[in-house]
Amino acid sequence: MSIFQRIAAIFGAKANKALDKAENPNDTLDYSYQKQLELLQKVRRGVADVATSRKRLELQITQLEQQQSKLSGQAQKAMEMGREDLAREALTRKSGLDQQITDLQGQHEGLQAEEQKLTLASQRLQAKVDAFRTRKETIKATYNAAEAQSKIGEAFSGISEELGDVGMAVQRAEDKTASLQARAGAVDELIASGALEDVTGSSKDDISSQLDALSSENDVEMELNRMRDSLPASSSKQQQSLEGEDKQ
Repeated sequence: MSIFQRIAAIFGAKANKALDKAENPNDTLDYSYQKQLELLQKVRRGVADVATSRKRLELQITQLEQQQSKLSGQAQKAMEMGREDLAREALTRKSGLDQQITDLQGQHEGLQAEEQKLTLASQRLQAKVDAFRTRKETIKATYNAAEAQSKIGEAFSGISEELGDVGMAVQRAEDKTASLQARAGAVDELIASGALEDVTGSSKDDISSQLDALSSENDVEMELNRMRDSLPASSSKQQQSLEGEDKQ
């Protein structure tokens, strides 16, 4: 494929895609139905024109037949008056009319057959147009329903995407909060261990902390001993111990 053929194919594909996007099936169907109605109207006008020509021929034939009757009467009257020459002339003219009437009757039969053919074609076309109109309305209703369903689906899809974005934003906020809490806890531990200096002076160094811890332990032990001594069993034992010392 040459470069020009490829360019033509690309432009053709894009143009076809643009036409498909711009085309509205409802408008296309209505346009097709309108064209069929116009064609049906043309056929009906053709039927009317043929019928008019047929009627005109019938009038001409009637007039010629009237002339034939008149010539027959004239020939009869001429014979009665002894004018055979006039009678012959009248019969000769009457014979000429016979040929014209025969020709007109032939044309009349042809027009009548054409009229019947066009009438049948008009009836068939009318039936097709009616069937197309029914199918057109069905297709339009189906298309409109599908279009509405597609728009509803797109609307739901948009809502889902929005909810998905909200869920991701909440997840990011939770992750950031957890990260900040972990960072704050780590800083507190480092300050408590003395690895980091507390510029506010609210915390103690490691030695002070250890001394405070030892003091707290001693306080606990002293309190425990005091509590043991205050128990009754401990008082009885002390009394027995004192009595034993007195006996000795």
